Amino acid sequence: MRDFNEVPLGLEKWAAIEEAKRCLQCKKPSCMKGCPVEIDIPGFIGLLAQGKIDDAILKIKEKNSLPAICGRVCPQEEQCEILCVLGKKGQPIAVGYLERFLADYEREQGIELPKIPAQNGKKVAIIGSGPAGLTCAGDCAKMGYKVTIFEALHSAGGVLIYGIPEFRLPKAIVAQEVDYVKSLGVELELSVVVGKTLTFDDLRQDGFKAFFIGTGAGLPHFMNLPGENLNGIYSANEFLTRSNLMKAYRFPEYDTPTKVGRRVAVIGGGNVAMDSARTALRLGAEEVCLVYRRTKKEMPARIEEIERAEEEGINCIILTNPIGFIGNENKWVTGIECIQMELGEPDESGRRRPIPVPGSEFVVPADTVVVAIGQGPNPLLLETLPELKLNKRGYIEADEETGVTSIPGVYAGGDIVTGAATVISAMGAGKKAARAIHDYLDNKS
Repeated sequence: MRDFNEVPLGLEKWAAIEEAKRCLQCKKPSCMKGCPVEIDIPGFIGLLAQGKIDDAILKIKEKNSLPAICGRVCPQEEQCEILCVLGKKGQPIAVGYLERFLADYEREQGIELPKIPAQNGKKVAIIGSGPAGLTCAGDCAKMGYKVTIFEALHSAGGVLIYGIPEFRLPKAIVAQEVDYVKSLGVELELSVVVGKTLTFDDLRQDGFKAFFIGTGAGLPHFMNLPGENLNGIYSANEFLTRSNLMKAYRFPEYDTPTKVGRRVAVIGGGNVAMDSARTALRLGAEEVCLVYRRTKKEMPARIEEIERAEEEGINCIILTNPIGFIGNENKWVTGIECIQMELGEPDESGRRRPIPVPGSEFVVPADTVVVAIGQGPNPLLLETLPELKLNKRGYIEADEETGVTSIPGVYAGGDIVTGAATVISAMGAGKKAARAIHDYLDNKS
């Protein structure tokens, strides 16, 4: 697998309609309980089953401004599909593939969208253009607010742009979804670092009455092991940002060289680790392995992402934990010192705790290492708001149902509150915050 073309193919029209016809149209649909953005799942599937494609798209967009993204990266198997009645004895309805089909149909064929409401003059600032920010912006705009998104990078989309590879989420898809949000009347300011380029006081003086912080968790975690500063060791954030946002995968057309050795080892077992491993393979590595301290069963990555990684030839070295890095005389990494693990009793995450096996040390050869063990909140904005209450991990303290923070009129949601999570959970937080912002501004007038 050496190109960055999208891997999972979507459904053809006939297949999508036939799949939609399998839906039982339950009177009390349990599938909707699993959707963080509250899509009327039986509603859009029922319309699709009747061949009313335009109506089905509009039904989705009543609640979800980013269906082409959700249809590709949302873990439906753990949310709506797992609650589908048909899944008890067979295959649940393929909700994600149906949502993707409709979004792709709209992009290719176009449909007439409803008119946007007149703006009420009240200004809302969205900080960060990731899934939480885009969702909050779209929902606020639909309620009549004058919304501006402030994005620190030169492209909109947040983690959708810099974190998720082209073969899993094409950037043209993200651009299309951003354009849809802009079509609702949302303004977008790029290359603006709130807290540096502009302060909250600047925004207040400019007339903004409510704020949503959706800046994500972009500060990489490392393991603080001996040799971690050797050349050839990347954080997953840098590795994926170079490839995705800075287009290293199209070098030399884009001047972003990324050195990938013959043997690449990725440390971690989540979706970011899978993305890093599959990207390394496409950038020219001959051998790619994942080093993970538990078993495959405990990996937090989506099952389909693990399966695709293995299908592409990526080897999972399980029950293995790094304890140091080995380098050559030129300070380039040549291997990872590891120790074998065994599983003990469950820890606070519910997964069995890995325990080192004495005397089991060994070396995993590697010319390039990608550390994908998670990330934390970037302090750039947070340091400029000392009155903003943070939790002990450095994330913003915000009400789970409203996004309310310790500062009146300031809301937050997504990874900057929860830590690294899913795109759809961030979108759900953005939707809840939009409702709370509306209540706040409505009561204030």
